Amino acid sequence: MLRWLTAGESHGRALVAICEGLPAGVEVSTADVAAALTRRRAGYGRGARMKFEQDEAEITGGVRHGVTLGGPVAIRIGNTEWHKWETVMSPDPVPAGALDDLGRAAPLTRPRPGHADLAGMQKYGHHDARPVLERASARETAARVALGELARRYLRQSFGIEILSHVVAIGPVSAPDGVLPGPQDAQRVDADPVRCLDPAASAAMQAEIDAARKDGDTLGGVVEVIGYGVPPGLGSHVHWDRRLDGRLAAALMSIHAIKGVEAGDGFATARRRGSCAHDEIEDSGDGVRRRTNRAGGIEGGMTTGEPLRMRAAMKPISTVPRALDTVDVRTGEPAKAINQRSDVTAVPAAGVVAEAMVALVLADAATEKFGGDSVAEARRNLRGYLDSLVMPQAPGPSAPRRGPASHSATSAPPARPSEVLPGAPPARRPAREAGK
Repeated sequence: MLRWLTAGESHGRALVAICEGLPAGVEVSTADVAAALTRRRAGYGRGARMKFEQDEAEITGGVRHGVTLGGPVAIRIGNTEWHKWETVMSPDPVPAGALDDLGRAAPLTRPRPGHADLAGMQKYGHHDARPVLERASARETAARVALGELARRYLRQSFGIEILSHVVAIGPVSAPDGVLPGPQDAQRVDADPVRCLDPAASAAMQAEIDAARKDGDTLGGVVEVIGYGVPPGLGSHVHWDRRLDGRLAAALMSIHAIKGVEAGDGFATARRRGSCAHDEIEDSGDGVRRRTNRAGGIEGGMTTGEPLRMRAAMKPISTVPRALDTVDVRTGEPAKAINQRSDVTAVPAAGVVAEAMVALVLADAATEKFGGDSVAEARRNLRGYLDSLVMPQAPGPSAPRRGPASHSATSAPPARPSEVLPGAPPARRPAREAGK
């Protein structure tokens, strides 16, 4: 079982993240975490804050010499702008009058429509939106991305699972259907300003962002996360809270501004007839496979061995430069909402955050299924499981697909060059050939 928590505020001294349940032997470094955080800050349409506010990542526990120890892993992400907020956001009491001449300390009493401001003030009894928006800020997702990098490396090194994302829509502009990046496309996607694989769609998305910026407006969009090499059987059909699609949906919906989640073809499948909605099964000669992947690699709450596909719809950022109408909670009079940031869209970054959440859920499900106190033990457990499947799974994603996984869904990742995996089971004939 994997457990994780984050703490900290947007303009606080630091964010803190902790993950418990990772086995020993996962290779990860501070540089790996920093690189993941850099991906989160990128994207066409981001505001100036992403340029001057850097993430100072520091692994403070659970890792020695670049390898996890088996205990909880703790990460601290320092705020390089803390010196500007040290008085306003001080955790300790400040002297009387210390806030009087600080513009940043002025009470925020004009809640933003679409944000947590008003509901949070009502719930927690605050007369100022600052205590709400500081924790409700998407800055918290930096901690999730840091934890997601731990999970991603555990999945890759133990099970050969690769996770990536891409943007499929920004505002009214959508990428062509069927454009699905493979693991080998990850760098190409990240190099694109909006993280879209299709060049023409990317150019149109950037133009739409420019138009929204000119109009003083914001944009939402849709991102898709794909998992390659996911073995069949993660999750379960036996209880509602063990169904993997439900767990993934909850994780994605927990991301700031996400308002809809789709597994596979989801909403499109709802408009199809049953004969055209499901993924027919065939024997490919080296195992079973689905002819299509409309289900997105999940059936009955369990992975099928096909590529996992999840989409998340992000609403436009709720702080609109062309401020929306609200009410001043001090006076009850009509007012214009406060403005706390200047991003036009954060959809490209949302894909990176969505990757992290999918990685954390898959890591939890893989730990639940295969266990293991070390990476080597988890690999052995995976190999034994795949070797005993009632019907072997065909390697690789079903056609049509772009880019096969670096490891098939039914083969464990190879041992490191200097690593001997004791107790690895010998190769066996597929179950259907037994007795021939």
